[in-house]
Amino acid sequence: MAATGMVFVLFVVVHMLGNLKVYGGAASLDGYATWLREVGYPLIPKKGVLWALRVTLAVSLVAHVAASVTLWLRGRTARGRHRRRSMPRATAWTARTMLPGGVVILVFILVHLLDLTIGALVAPEGYAHAGPDGVIPAHANLVASFSRPWMAAFYSLTMVVIGVHVWHGWRTLLQDWGATGRRFRVAWATVGALLALAVVAGNAAIPVLVLAGVIA
Repeated sequence: MAATGMVFVLFVVVHMLGNLKVYGGAASLDGYATWLREVGYPLIPKKGVLWALRVTLAVSLVAHVAASVTLWLRGRTARGRHRRRSMPRATAWTARTMLPGGVVILVFILVHLLDLTIGALVAPEGYAHAGPDGVIPAHANLVASFSRPWMAAFYSLTMVVIGVHVWHGWRTLLQDWGATGRRFRVAWATVGALLALAVVAGNAAIPVLVLAGVIA
């Protein structure tokens, strides 16, 4: 659970940094999206690194979900009819969101892939794949997608869910690693909170700015 969680925290942060290319205009985001499919070429086949990342994320996702379900079932079995009453409020409410939040994130992953990677079912009208020059119109597809209020709202709200997921998961990593130092735990929790806030602010702002016409 901890190992795959770290994989996803790293991915979410790096993915957010890539998304910030949208502020540089169409050429910046399109160039980044195209580069992802060509990185390492010709030493590595085109899309080779991208598919390696996709496989790693897919395996990590399956392992993460399996671990979460296993731990949840073990917790229920060990607890029996009794519930812990002394859990701090800040930990309690985030802990309760982990399972339903995970379901929301799974749905989001499917929708997001269909919307901006595969271009099917929920993709915006006029979704375009790479042109003859190999350039991917990622900026145009993103603007077309987030110009739909329902998709913009879904994306932004899911970013909040992901932020809470990252925040709680980051804090509980120390329990898995057996760290007990109070100062270190406070510093670690602070870093996790900043990472979660950066992910929410960096990603959720994009659909809002598209709807406002700032990103077009």
